[in-house]
Amino acid sequence: MAITAIPVDQRVIDIDSRRFASIEKALVELITNSDDSYARLEKAGVQTTGQILIKYERHQTGALLVVTDQAEGMSFEKACFILSYGGAHSSLAKGESGGRGYFGRGLKQAIYGLGHGWIETIRDGRFSRIELFRSENGGYLYDDGSGDRIAQSEDYERLGISENGSQITIVIENTQVNISRYQSIIQAVANNIYLRDILTRRHVELVNIQQGKEAEQSGKICYQEPPADILIGPDETGYFIYEQQTYPFTLTLKRAIDTELTSRGDERTNGLIVLSDMAVLDCQLFEYENQIGTEYLFGTVRCPALIEKLSHGAAIISDEREGLNQKDPFVTAFSKSVSTMIAPYVLAEQEKLKHLERASTSDRTGHMIEHLLQRMNAAAVEDFGIILPPSDAEASADETTGLSAALRFTTPFYYRKPNHPFHIALLVAPEQFTDDTILNFEYMLPKSIRIDPKPTSIALEGPKEMRRIEWTVTGDKADERGEITVRGGEYWARCEIVVSERASGHSYGSSMHTAKKRAPRDHGANMFAGYELRNLNNDRDRAVYNRKERKIIINTGAPTVQLYIDGRGHFRDSARLLLAELFMDVISDELAQYSIEKSGQKNNVEAYHAAKTDIIRQYGSEIHLSFLNT
Repeated sequence: MAITAIPVDQRVIDIDSRRFASIEKALVELITNSDDSYARLEKAGVQTTGQILIKYERHQTGALLVVTDQAEGMSFEKACFILSYGGAHSSLAKGESGGRGYFGRGLKQAIYGLGHGWIETIRDGRFSRIELFRSENGGYLYDDGSGDRIAQSEDYERLGISENGSQITIVIENTQVNISRYQSIIQAVANNIYLRDILTRRHVELVNIQQGKEAEQSGKICYQEPPADILIGPDETGYFIYEQQTYPFTLTLKRAIDTELTSRGDERTNGLIVLSDMAVLDCQLFEYENQIGTEYLFGTVRCPALIEKLSHGAAIISDEREGLNQKDPFVTAFSKSVSTMIAPYVLAEQEKLKHLERASTSDRTGHMIEHLLQRMNAAAVEDFGIILPPSDAEASADETTGLSAALRFTTPFYYRKPNHPFHIALLVAPEQFTDDTILNFEYMLPKSIRIDPKPTSIALEGPKEMRRIEWTVTGDKADERGEITVRGGEYWARCEIVVSERASGHSYGSSMHTAKKRAPRDHGANMFAGYELRNLNNDRDRAVYNRKERKIIINTGAPTVQLYIDGRGHFRDSARLLLAELFMDVISDELAQYSIEKSGQKNNVEAYHAAKTDIIRQYGSEIHLSFLNT
């Protein structure tokens, strides 16, 4: 039994192992190694099964990961040799393969990054087992089992290998590793950019082990490409010139149809996967990376010369294998040529956005805006006393009813004693609403205030006659308060309820006659009836208020706004703070203008700026916070 230190600078392997502290990264390395082994057999004319079986046993604080193939297997000497470190020992440097994996670093780093484990392999009837683990002082060690031996029938049966092959077992004990669920691993394997090409030619399957038994099987794992239109290709040939020599590549570019793409990470679906021989070197959009108009573009670009240059020592990819090295002149020439080919399609997407007439927000962002506008509509009436001009129907309201608004509580403020039932009445003028209007009721009442009935909505159907909606309310506890808000169309009304021992025991009639002598603050029409993302056919205004429509218009023609609208006309949720800024600017501007008009200072610029500054100071934080709530 021979225990030996890994022949690598311990500090270097420690740094690299931390990069592999991920089940998904470990699987990329192990699956890629198996695929390389199958490819070498196939190149030699040997028929293979192409099977890569993954077993996963998840526990509360750790897991067991086992990857088995039936490819070449390894001799004892080869199994020990792969524990050597770095590019000089890699199959790429020796001209034996296409140069995938992590250049002689990935396998052992995958094991050490997750915890400890062992390699079991059979080749030409010989069985080898090498264990990799760490010493008590943190050193990286391996036990070679004192050499190989003749493979026994139980070895073949236990490993599930019929002739030659390898099995890598990793005990995941690193507390920094996320112990993924079985279904999450299936998804990670299926979507990983470094594995998609492999999944088309190998039978990769995942088995869920629970309490030592097979609980479920995934079947063949496949990547599901989104439905798309082909823009270039498939496999259209392009060329680039470097040092007076011409190099070919093939390009396939597609545009996803009605599918959101992922733009970052190893499960990225947006971008061009860069393939060379069997190696996946990157996924990006070259000169158009992270630019608008590329959100729904994806595909592949294959360039055999990249891996050839890499095998000759050129710095084609970054030192940390995080993609193409854009500083390398060969890569620069390649990138420019690919960018030139995709440019017309990216520019066409950008041109669509420039002329986009309408855009939309997500439901969540839309709800945030709706609540914000409701709050500012109430502030316009309650805090600023802004009463918008009445509609024709409102102006001709029947004076005998005393109704001066489409919706109005007969008494906006109910100050009542505990345990004394009282009535609340709402007056509704149906002629000021369309036939399909729904009245929506919001109750902000403590449990001690009982109300009957308690409708959440009422349809205004039937005769266009004034209606009266009544509630019976009882407050059980003194010093409690609540509110009822009613909204219908562009109108709203609110009443407040306070329960107090100091209240009079007498009942009160309507106070409508006093309400007409002052600006009412318990009801009104929406000053901000809604919003739209609409093209104003100029690039000057980012957002404006349309007084006729009573809407805030976000200008999709403004360059700043366009940056955050994707190729399908959806405003990105990640840019909500821009919306907060735009809404704050428009709302404060409009409230300031109404305020100085009301005070007789319509053309006073200083008064306007002072009013707007005060409004921003008063409501700015609230507006921004309304877009941060999740």
